[in-house]
Amino acid sequence: MTDALLWRTLAREGEARAGVILTRRGAVETPVFMPVGTLGSVKGVRFEELESADLDASIILGNTYHLWLRPGVEVIRACGGLHKFIGWGRAILTDSGGFQVFSLSDLRRVAEGGVEFRSHVDGGLCFLSPEVSMEVQAALDSDIVMAFDECPPGQTAHDAACASMELTARWARRSRARFDELQREGADAGRTQDANGIGDEARLSSDGVSGRQAIFGIVQGATHLDLRRESLARTVEVGFDGYAIGGLSVGEEKEAMYEVVEALAPQMPTDAPRYLMGVGTPEDLVECVARGVDMFDCVMPTRNGRNGQAFTSRGKLNIKNARWTTDTRPLDDACACSVCRRHSRAYLRHLYMTGEMLAAVLLSHHNLAFFLDTMRRVRQAIRSGEFTRFRREFLVGTGSGVE
Repeated sequence: MTDALLWRTLAREGEARAGVILTRRGAVETPVFMPVGTLGSVKGVRFEELESADLDASIILGNTYHLWLRPGVEVIRACGGLHKFIGWGRAILTDSGGFQVFSLSDLRRVAEGGVEFRSHVDGGLCFLSPEVSMEVQAALDSDIVMAFDECPPGQTAHDAACASMELTARWARRSRARFDELQREGADAGRTQDANGIGDEARLSSDGVSGRQAIFGIVQGATHLDLRRESLARTVEVGFDGYAIGGLSVGEEKEAMYEVVEALAPQMPTDAPRYLMGVGTPEDLVECVARGVDMFDCVMPTRNGRNGQAFTSRGKLNIKNARWTTDTRPLDDACACSVCRRHSRAYLRHLYMTGEMLAAVLLSHHNLAFFLDTMRRVRQAIRSGEFTRFRREFLVGTGSGVE
């Protein structure tokens, strides 16, 4: 583990862990949910709100693929890195771009060297490799960098999943090697490629990164437990500051996801954070904390908010439902967020049904507040030895169904 990231376990109950990740931009208490800032913003939510006591997010996720394509590395570099560009002073984790390449691009060619694909923005030919991903993330100057991986669909057959896992293992070594070079020499010693011009090289910023970033490895293998265990062993052999479970919530059954997490998380290093990528519902977060996971991210709070759905302690609420037309109650009586303190279901339904943009803003804010508060309550429950009871009561409540 590098000096850029320190991990401490503060309490345990079963496999559930409460801890803290110390980054150069502050402490991140775990278990933690990371709001997703795909294009440098958490959709519909201002950073002042994310920093407020209402939400108080300690870390967000940035999307390497999308930022690489727009506005591009040169723009962000010229503005002093991603934190300065977006105006966020707390921690940022950037994904490697691998998942987006495989999920968004219809026309792609995977080879040992990397992935050639068509940009979803303008159709231009792009090339992303472990080295390019590390260089782009160095230029972004995020606090936690993700190794470049291949993410196969959840139902991938064993032979294909094995080949993909082997490629991810080789790419992990290359990611680690290039990452170490950039941290040792400073990002100014590296070169990065323009997403829209293969072979066009430009020097990274002269101030460099110089050991300020941490790097997580990613375990793949679809739903095949033997491949997952082999991937974990090979990823640990390379050595990373944290370890992620990738390639879940990509089409497999939920029970299959839980089975993989339950088999894998307890086998992951105890002296490093464990990150489940792209998951999930509030119930998924609580269930996977119980299985040993520390970190989560998902677009669901803001995406579902934009589509009229609120997460509550009594289950999901569809604000489009006519039954809320004159309902003066808040979205969630148990929620203390500013939306629930001020606005009624009737008003939020009115906003949504009339196409007012404020509906998406308010629903997204509430959903993020619910996810982040759930993680705060999980941390408190683990530290007080009450997580088993909390888990049981939380799942009964959210299973009530208020739609």
